[in-house]
This record gives sequence, C-alpha cells and structure tokens, in this order.
Amino acid sequence: MTEIILDAAPDLDFDLKGLPKVSLHDHLDGGLRPATIIELAEAVGHELPSTDPVALGEWFRESADSGSLVRYLETFDHTVAVMQTKEGLFRVAKEFVEDLADDGVVYGEVRWAPEQHLAKGLTLDEVVEAVQAGLDAGVDAVAESGRDIQVGQLITAMRHADRGQEIAELAVRHRNNGAVGFDIAGAEDGFLPSRFKDAFTYLAQHNFPATVHAGEAAGLDSIQSALVDGRALRLGHGVRIAEDVTVEFEEDEDAESDEFGDNIGMVTLGELASWVRDRGIALEICPSSNLQTGAIAGFGEGIESHPLDMLYQLGFNVTINTDNRLMSGVTLTDEFELLVETFDYDLDDLLELTLNAAEAAFLPLEEKEALVEYINEAYADLG
Repeated sequence: MTEIILDAAPDLDFDLKGLPKVSLHDHLDGGLRPATIIELAEAVGHELPSTDPVALGEWFRESADSGSLVRYLETFDHTVAVMQTKEGLFRVAKEFVEDLADDGVVYGEVRWAPEQHLAKGLTLDEVVEAVQAGLDAGVDAVAESGRDIQVGQLITAMRHADRGQEIAELAVRHRNNGAVGFDIAGAEDGFLPSRFKDAFTYLAQHNFPATVHAGEAAGLDSIQSALVDGRALRLGHGVRIAEDVTVEFEEDEDAESDEFGDNIGMVTLGELASWVRDRGIALEICPSSNLQTGAIAGFGEGIESHPLDMLYQLGFNVTINTDNRLMSGVTLTDEFELLVETFDYDLDDLLELTLNAAEAAFLPLEEKEALVEYINEAYADLG
C-alpha cells in the first residue's frame, strides 16, 4: 500500500510557452491548420462543413467535444481527405513541425497511418517519403528562424484493417529515413493488439520499437495485450491503467493545513498496474482529449477527475501530450497550463513530466542524453 497526500503547490510566474517540450503523442492528421484544410480541399474538390477558417476550426472542436471516441474519429474524414497527394502531405507535415516549434517543442514524434493516404494512387513508400520531405523542410524552416527541433515518424497501422504486417515492414524499411517507431490506432474497443501479434513479432525480430494505443477506449485487457502481444515500450494514452488502482480515502484530523485536514489516500496497485509502474512503461496521456473522448468518464465528469495526477504521484511514468491539436483546440502549452490550474503543478513537476517524455523518446541513447541535458539546462536558467 502507498500513501499519497493531496496538497497545493505555489503559483507559476513564467511563460510556459517558452519551456522546451517533448511531444510523443500527436497525430499528423489531427494537427492541420484550418486555413490549410480549406485550400487543400478546394484543390482536390472535397466539400467541407465551412470554408471560413475560424468557423471550420470551431466545427472541429465542437464535433470532437462530444464525449464519444467514435464521433471524435469521424472528424478525421475531412483532414485525411486533403492528405492524399504528395503536395498535400508535404505541406501538412512541414506546417506541423513549424507549429510544434512555435509551441516550444524541441523533440516531436509524429504518428500517422500511411494506409489512409492512398486514395489518389500513391504507394505506401511514396506517402512516407512525402511526409518525411515535409518534416525535413519544417526542420529546416525552424532552423532558419534560429531555433532547433528534431522530429521522427511513428508509422501507424489501423487496428480495424488487416495490413499490420505490411505496415510493420514499411516502418522497418524506413527506419533510416525518419521512421523511429510503430503504433496501432483507430477503434480500440474490440480490436486487441493480439490481432497484430505476428507484426509485433516481426518488429521485435528487427529491434524496432512500438508504442500501442491502449487504455483509452478499452480497459485493462487492451493494456495487457499491448504489453504481451504488442511488446509495447509505451502506452498510447494508457490512462485506464488507473482502473487497476484502488484508493481508499480517510481524513487526517491532525493535519494543520486547514480545519478539515488533508485528504489521505491509501492506494493499492493491482498486478498489471504494478508491472507498468515498476518497469517505467511510459503513459502517453492526453488530458483534454481524454476528457473529450470519454476515456476518463469512469473516474468523473471534469478534468479535475482525471487520474493522471494520482498516477504521477504514485510514480508512474507519466508524459503529457496533445493527441490532436486541431480537434481538441489545444497546444502542449495549453495542456501544461491546464495541469497548473487543475492540479497546482509547479516548475519541478513540469520538468519531471518533460524529462519523462525525453527519456521515453525513441532515440539513440546519446541523442536522448543530449536532449535531457538541454532540457535541464533550460529549466535551470529559469531558476
């Protein structure tokens, strides 16, 4: 049993946007600029709910803010539709990197599903190459502005389709051309990672890392399968691991913080939760998205009910991410601000969460160490 005491931290007095950030869970087709969608849609003849950038952005956010993962995913019909040509993929990828850098991100992993971008006749290899060209152009543009950013592709297979092996081979084939990891995404409930067991075995045989969407729309069985069948080194979202944590609260009448005392929670971890925590398996938590899709509905109605704070206090390897910046209408800075406002996080908390992400990045050890050092130095300068 572990004891956690809920208390408050001091207010922050610095610019969160200027902090160096690491983004591990951010979908390419969920981060387009509304104005770009409109221009690309006109070029390919795709009809949109609105051709006004402001109104279109609001439509995406309202549609995503439904509490349903199914409806949330429907918004991608429009973004994917304008990402079917080399030109469209290049532009979206380039702007994606520029927008990350504008938010203070210094390392980002960009996940996307190549199999969804073949409608105009491109091959799987051609779409990966087009995205990589865009990412490279974005990195160069950021460098020209006097800043630095590093990015990598997370090649993703759709869990309802039957192309897992093909996409795994595609990822390995491009490991020296920007691909840093593999993922499965899409409708989680009813599509366990075991569906792609052979593909994950292939990846392991080629020493290629995987992160798996699990513990978002489905619960502990999905997480278990991600770890066993998917050999996942990280869990995409993973927030429902909290279902394997039991908390019993009691009041500390002797506490001096206020007349009612502090809330003291006695916590017991189940076997699966213990395994995830004790082995430092990173949780790619996306606070606003988790609220929108109903991933945390079992814990309460508002963001204050999100179990990420409990998981963080208990020593889980929590990282903070955006998931889909367009649909959720957020940046990583916004998510940090949300944590500060909701859970009273301070500079040390934000540093720890950022270092968690840096250390969980699919990078060679030397590059990971350099990233950690850069982040530590940047935070030290604030002191």
